[in-house]
Amino acid sequence: MEFLDQLLFYPLERLPFYLLTLIIAFTLHEFSHAYFANKFGDPTAKLLGRVTLNPAVHFDLLGIILLLIAGFGWARPVPVNRENFSNPRRMGIIVSAAGPLSNLLLGIVGCLIYAGMHQFGVIDGISNAKAVQGIHFFFDTFIVLNFFLFLFNLIPLPPLDGYRIVEDLVPRRVRAKLQQFEQWSIMIFLLIIVIPGFQNYTIRPLYDAAYNLSVFFLNMFKTLFGG
Repeated sequence: MEFLDQLLFYPLERLPFYLLTLIIAFTLHEFSHAYFANKFGDPTAKLLGRVTLNPAVHFDLLGIILLLIAGFGWARPVPVNRENFSNPRRMGIIVSAAGPLSNLLLGIVGCLIYAGMHQFGVIDGISNAKAVQGIHFFFDTFIVLNFFLFLFNLIPLPPLDGYRIVEDLVPRRVRAKLQQFEQWSIMIFLLIIVIPGFQNYTIRPLYDAAYNLSVFFLNMFKTLFGG
């Protein structure tokens, strides 16, 4: 158990809450990409069965393992053919942004429910101490991790959604130059994330920002609820 605790990026006692959160977060993230791509006229994802909320369709085993060990990971990317869009650049931005925004929405909804449970005495009415601890662990994990995934996926480096958004925002000639360096950018990104010590300047600040977002929204909803 001690070996596992040292191996994992997250505390072992919270592992079930992280896994449950990832199932929800990754599934909705990839579903959102697939849904809007299909909505805008690209049937690629639909033909591959990706317009679904079935987690098994979206999960990538290596991506999940790395997220648990290194603090970052991925689901199976949704294939998108922008040439099928009537307005490839504008619709491409929406499709790319849909994933991260789904995580932002999940984080906000988590804050709303958690703040409501506090303010209306739902948690105080539970007598089982372990159940109360489990509720706190789950919402703390669910909220912060979804905000983290929102911020992480907006990093403008391949293969993240932020890079795809930048690709569609810049002129075509700039996009062609970006694509020339895409393979090297991926390698540099992975090295920066994986090399020991660099996480203090890459992953950790994103978690700090995600935590600050959670505090902001929780306080906002508590105020709205009259707390």
